[in-house]
Amino acid sequence: MKKIVFLLLLAGLFSCKKELKVSENKIKEDVAYLADDKLEGRQTGTDGEVKASNYISERFKEIGLEPKGTDAFLQAFSFKPKTDPHKEVEFTKNTDSTITGHNVIGFLDNGAETTIVIGAHYDHLGYGGEGSLYRGEEKAVHNGADDNASGVAVMLNLASRLKMKSDTTEVKDNNNYMFLAFSGEEMGLLGSNYFSKNPTIDSKSINYMINMDMVGRLKADSTLAVYGTGTSPLFRQTIKSNNEKFKLVENESGVGPSDHTSFYLIDVPVLHFFTGQHEDYHKPSDDADKLNYDGMNLISDYIFDIINDLNDNGELAFRTTKNESEETPRFKVGLGVVPDYLFDGEGMRIDGTREDTPAFNAGLQKGDVVVKLGDSLVTDMMSYMRALSVFDKGDEAAITVVRGDKKIDTKVKF
Repeated sequence: MKKIVFLLLLAGLFSCKKELKVSENKIKEDVAYLADDKLEGRQTGTDGEVKASNYISERFKEIGLEPKGTDAFLQAFSFKPKTDPHKEVEFTKNTDSTITGHNVIGFLDNGAETTIVIGAHYDHLGYGGEGSLYRGEEKAVHNGADDNASGVAVMLNLASRLKMKSDTTEVKDNNNYMFLAFSGEEMGLLGSNYFSKNPTIDSKSINYMINMDMVGRLKADSTLAVYGTGTSPLFRQTIKSNNEKFKLVENESGVGPSDHTSFYLIDVPVLHFFTGQHEDYHKPSDDADKLNYDGMNLISDYIFDIINDLNDNGELAFRTTKNESEETPRFKVGLGVVPDYLFDGEGMRIDGTREDTPAFNAGLQKGDVVVKLGDSLVTDMMSYMRALSVFDKGDEAAITVVRGDKKIDTKVKF
């Protein structure tokens, strides 16, 4: 009898250990590899992109995911570079005149009818090019630690945690999980666009999509932007009920300059997480040592909780949202600033300025809040862009900014 009691106690101890087992956190290690100079900025179609895709494939294998590409974990896509920026990219067979990129796709099969896609793009700008904001004369690697090694690292962390959950609990989740590292995002959402047209699972089985793009610079006030909150009726309630750490800035639209847009356009509910732009955006200075790793862990926890909360809600209803990009005014000039997209006060707050720009020459500084430009009051980002749209190059305009508790009136020349 004593032996039986002892064996039961031993079984209980092993059971507890199984429940207490946690996945290994490699967020910092993943960023360090992807944002290393050796990958030369991970531009789509380069050796650096191939090295990054191989690394992510190996991480998927290490975590225990199934390959779900067209060639193991990889889904190759070839395209002709656009000569007309207004035309849609042309996907084609690999020839001498094309570029080939690679999506990396892993799958966690829970035997469910629906699948959640968790994605992040891993490509960046290489040595710069058209998208770079670098003004130095020497050639420099754009490592893209925040954009978007940060999103890939959090995605891999979530994959590890969800796989561990699947392995250590008897009851499987009501969704499968597809983990998708996109290439070609910086060239126009090409990888996610290609996948949406050539999915490796039935696209009708996709329950919803979570996108992480630039989640590595959580600021001191813990502001986190969540876009796509209007694309399903349950999203707004869910992100609020699971939030204890963040000052949330919500946006309903499912359309934006990142890969969630490709899924919204095939009627999939989407959520996109973003910690904001900064002065290192699209510059060689976007390096791994500048990331807020504690903040990235908090974001991973938050998304994990959201996924678990939505697990029992079946297939989420999709809802169309207003496309704000269609209402954006066209303008021929700019101040030459990095706007603070997470600012939720009145006006347009400047998150950074560049030398030899209208803003810099007018003495504007990081932290200034533009409240008037020309004859127009500036109350938010949209009104700021409308105010800009009336000016041409060479025009001079009055501008009012709030700096601390002072209001400053000056002039800016475009």
